[in-house]
Amino acid sequence: MSHATNEPTPPTVEQTAVLVVGAGPVGLTLALELEQHGVQTLLVERNASTTRHPKMDVTNGRSMELYRRLGVADDLRKVAIPGDRRTKVTWATNAAGWELASFEYPSVDDLRAKNRERNDGTGPLEPWMRVSQVILEPALRDLLEDRAKHVSVQYGWGLERYEEDADGVTAHLVSADGTGRRTVRARYLAGCDGAGSRTRRQLGIGLDEIDLRKLVVKEIGLPRTVAALARAFRERGERPADGRFYLVHFTTKDPAVLNRFGTVWHLQSPDGWTLISQNDGDTFTLHAPLGMGTDADRIDPREFLYDRLGCRFEADVLVANAWTPRLTVADSFGRGRVWLAGDAVHQVTPTGGYGMNTGVGDAIGLGWALAAVLQGWGTPDLLEAYEHERRAVALRNRTAAARHALVRAAIMTANRAELHSERWLGARTRQRVGREILDLGNLENEALGIELGYRYDTSPVVCPDTAPGARAPRQPMDEYVPSTWPGARPPSVLLADGSALFDLLHPTGFTLLRFADHDVTALTDAAAERGVPLEVVDVRDPHAHTLYERDLVLVRPDQHVAWRGDTAPADPLHVIDRIRGARR
Repeated sequence: MSHATNEPTPPTVEQTAVLVVGAGPVGLTLALELEQHGVQTLLVERNASTTRHPKMDVTNGRSMELYRRLGVADDLRKVAIPGDRRTKVTWATNAAGWELASFEYPSVDDLRAKNRERNDGTGPLEPWMRVSQVILEPALRDLLEDRAKHVSVQYGWGLERYEEDADGVTAHLVSADGTGRRTVRARYLAGCDGAGSRTRRQLGIGLDEIDLRKLVVKEIGLPRTVAALARAFRERGERPADGRFYLVHFTTKDPAVLNRFGTVWHLQSPDGWTLISQNDGDTFTLHAPLGMGTDADRIDPREFLYDRLGCRFEADVLVANAWTPRLTVADSFGRGRVWLAGDAVHQVTPTGGYGMNTGVGDAIGLGWALAAVLQGWGTPDLLEAYEHERRAVALRNRTAAARHALVRAAIMTANRAELHSERWLGARTRQRVGREILDLGNLENEALGIELGYRYDTSPVVCPDTAPGARAPRQPMDEYVPSTWPGARPPSVLLADGSALFDLLHPTGFTLLRFADHDVTALTDAAAERGVPLEVVDVRDPHAHTLYERDLVLVRPDQHVAWRGDTAPADPLHVIDRIRGARR
């Protein structure tokens, strides 16, 4: 006899290996990385669709190398600014006024040709790419939805809370309208949920923040800063900036009005604003500082545009809001079964474009480490090493972003009303300010050392170079110094047959590049014994051998050097155990 029961049916618990929270560029890139490793992944995003905010507008060369490794670089370039367009950054009094200084850069096609001809390892395999995040996010999402066999992407679901135990994480998701609930059980949770990260806050991880306004006063000097503020109020009635910016993202049917200085990527003014051309056509974004006491909710975006740019034109405003740039790095990047990446652990000023690009490096670093642990050949110490490696990069990139922001602040202190005058004094002032801008330079768009030159040489899962006399190369901001020093991104070089050495690297395991005849059987046997995926690639190219500095160079899945030597290691198991996070 059956008996009815009123006991509620227990909720279904979904199962996945990795739950990624946040489908911005970093979460999407992490999902692509996990897909490449064959890791079952659920990617959720609390918003109903991809972002409407333009945010970043350049994907740097290192990020493009990593997207090439994921097999999507060419797809992304299809939605970006065409490869034959040159890039120009111009400083001017306003959009209808006088040019003060200009910096022009080669097109993607020209950079490819230059790097191919030079082939000295000083440049990236992939040049940078100009594309707004508004366009990049849907492109990454579509690539995942079209190609992924192990990843599910679901919008309209946010993380409410989670519980962690020794074996995994139980996450409670809530729908965008608050009416739906789901429970997901994952081996690991990856929080890519932005600056206000709920994941980070539940972990109780704090943020180390640099106050940008205090830094400006310290670096520029109190007398110069006060004099500039007093002059701005006296001459133009401007209140001191309070740290906020106002963004106006718009389209116009009359872009020629904004092309007085030709097709310009960034049009910048000593007033402190920047106008970004998002597509070299009809779509632009203005970022301008706000004065103390300004009520952002009462700003008319069109009048704000006209006042800053110095001309009136037809504009269709897509997004307008106030925002505050920050210089923060999280005290920790996670622990146990919960890890963080992207804006959840670092936020920087837009100067240099290091926000999303640093996050792309996070995604690759976290993704291969998670895959290694889930597949059994890596230990959880790989995740601890992820924090060690990526937090150091975040701190270095924050320093660089702050440096670039200070250059802009210095130019603002040179601003004077006579810049807009047609009298002789105006011309002289414009020449003087223009020379100062050129002297200060435009390193924020030229810092290859920041983009390519970071290295993990103090990482616990990288084997140090113990050769007599071995010395780490310098790490300047303004140039990439080619090196295979352990922890470094190795040089990109084209082989004699025209192929790229980077394309020979194992995307999901280690690659032992062998430039001379050495018996490496003991090392490959040690890798096999520990289950570590390792391929030996023989390269007999004298030029590449010179650039790679050693006969044997072991490269990790994320294209960073794990070990190098001129002979096979005396204790191969020690090397293998160290690089997989099982130090002896």
